[in-house]
Amino acid sequence: MKKLLYIIPLLLAGCSENYTITAEINESESFQTIDGFGASDAWTIQFSDRWPATAVNQAAEWLFSNETFDDGTPKGAGLSIWRFNLGAGSAYQDAKAEINPMTRTECFLMPDGSWDFSRQSAQVNFMKKAQQLGVNTFVAFLNSPPVYFTQNGLATNTGRGGTFNLKNDCYDQFADFMAKSVKGLKDNYDINISYICPVNEPDGHWNWQGPKQEGTPATNAEVARITRCLDKALTNENLDTKILVNESSDYRAMVGVHQTESDRGFAIQTLFNKDSSSNVCGLKHVDNLIAGHGYWTNTPLNYLKTMRENLRDTLNKFSVKFWMTEQCIMSNDDEIGGGHGFDTTMRTALYVARCIHHDIVYAGAASWQWWRGIGEDYKDGLLEDFGEETWNSGKLSDSRLLWVMGNYSRFVKPGAKRIASKLSVDENPEGLMITSYKNTDDSVISVIINYSDKEELVKFPKKISAVYVTDDQPGNKLKCHKDVKTVAAVPAKSVVTVVY
Repeated sequence: MKKLLYIIPLLLAGCSENYTITAEINESESFQTIDGFGASDAWTIQFSDRWPATAVNQAAEWLFSNETFDDGTPKGAGLSIWRFNLGAGSAYQDAKAEINPMTRTECFLMPDGSWDFSRQSAQVNFMKKAQQLGVNTFVAFLNSPPVYFTQNGLATNTGRGGTFNLKNDCYDQFADFMAKSVKGLKDNYDINISYICPVNEPDGHWNWQGPKQEGTPATNAEVARITRCLDKALTNENLDTKILVNESSDYRAMVGVHQTESDRGFAIQTLFNKDSSSNVCGLKHVDNLIAGHGYWTNTPLNYLKTMRENLRDTLNKFSVKFWMTEQCIMSNDDEIGGGHGFDTTMRTALYVARCIHHDIVYAGAASWQWWRGIGEDYKDGLLEDFGEETWNSGKLSDSRLLWVMGNYSRFVKPGAKRIASKLSVDENPEGLMITSYKNTDDSVISVIINYSDKEELVKFPKKISAVYVTDDQPGNKLKCHKDVKTVAAVPAKSVVTVVY
């Protein structure tokens, strides 16, 4: 097959123009298909019905819009996946919930056994806005079974060990709850849930003690059992929703054991090995797809790469596709000062861009999803609600992190193929990194990360249609440059998207 090559000379600022760095982009060599980029509605969106309508609309536009201003600069990041936190009913327990009031959730299933699909209304309304702005992949995830089915009557794991907080005789009821919730969203709101994940971070070091938030551990055998029950329940409701497992809390628990026993580790080898008694292979609603979270493995830089290569090797062995479904900044991310304090600047944005690059290139992630769409004074949201009454004000701020996500989500659309690209100098996690993609409309996208303190000059071929720049300079939030002739600047500490 004839190779299609694009050569992009990159001129190092301050050096002779005779010295160039070239990027070779080879359309004939492709890797994973990209399913999309996204974030979740936890927990802030449940309060968005208290905001002014203008704030809700602005949040939706920033997160999902594919529209542009007159100068071609995007109005939004164009996220294509949205995670919906399907609630467990801890909001109905008041102080007895043993959970922070701001992270409790409602539930479509009421304490008396009736169904009320007017619940979680703010989250549902936000999903409708996302849908109107082009999102058609919705993922429902559960931090806990409904409190009516749990062993301790709570949506948190207080007073328990490392097993699933679900009564042994309630597996079918829990599965029926999930299937009926998906069907209710479809019938009442015309919202199709593409994937549902019945457990969230069941492994690793988490034991999900209150009072912070909902959550439960689970063994691999318990994950497999509820997956099989849910597969039957979805079939009974005539739904085509897929089941996503198991949203591991840590890559180390996906390929081995990390701060727990083996019954909550080795997720890939257990769930997708036909010789395992806890496998989920061959179920109608389960693809060879596993989800995991990118926490705790981003430093040091050599480990950032080798951990993901190890993950990819294990995924390949069992022919399993991978989605990275949750990441934010944690206490071990020392390079950017840990998680506390919302950051509007490129400091966090560049750090996360490097994580996206490594997850896509070395772990082979087919999807990359940030934790929260909107947070507070912590590095866990793409937007911040900074009002005096946290999460209730609708006083929103965007961030360079949002727009760096947009460098990927806005231009690399579902169905795109990652294609081979390399620089004539070694990839440098503290310098230049590049990935390239071919969309279904045949457009070719290159995302260049410049982590260094030096501006680089980029000489583009004539067929470039637009360049988008995100850095800390005023107005550079995916700033569009269409009149690029031969050379354009790749600023220091920036992410640049080139569209062919």
